[in-house]
Amino acid sequence: MIQTIVKVGPQDHGRRMSLTEFEPAQVEEGHLYELGRGLVIVSDVPKLKHFRQVDAVRGQFMVFKLAHPDRIYAIAAGSECKILLADLQSERHPDLAIYLTEPPREDDEVWAIWIPDIVVEVVSPGSELRYYVEKREEYFDFGVKEYWIVDADKQEVLVLRRSRGKWVERVLQPGDVYETKLLPDFKFDCRQVFQAAARA
Repeated sequence: MIQTIVKVGPQDHGRRMSLTEFEPAQVEEGHLYELGRGLVIVSDVPKLKHFRQVDAVRGQFMVFKLAHPDRIYAIAAGSECKILLADLQSERHPDLAIYLTEPPREDDEVWAIWIPDIVVEVVSPGSELRYYVEKREEYFDFGVKEYWIVDADKQEVLVLRRSRGKWVERVLQPGDVYETKLLPDFKFDCRQVFQAAARA
């Protein structure tokens, strides 16, 4: 049986689709695509403000990885990884996924089972429901240990840490330095991220 490859473009925003159809789909360039709860989500390429925040977060992890190459396996951007949740019919591409261990297998099925230890999302205007509600639930279900939501408009980073079957919240302000038990000796400076947002 020959499988027909689905083509997806901006006009498909809100279209109902299964994960089986969406995952191999050919997408029209110039936009970003996710599948959320069985609906196609089409987003514009992020603006410079968003990019600078993601880069400021990634830079801090990269400095630590270079100093401690055995502590972080990989730092992946949204175009380099995905999180597949078959039960929820979702395919997510986080802004950053921090993997502390190597993939459990070496094939295309790995994205359904390779769990990032830390996921970071930078909030874009109009996407608050996706980040604060939908992805909060999905990343927990997938097994992510910490989910960081960077929100320049609120001037805060919401850190969700898995503990005893639920997320435990901690709100960080621009002047805070966060230390996670997942990476001893790593110090995340919130100020750098908000300074980057202010420059855009």
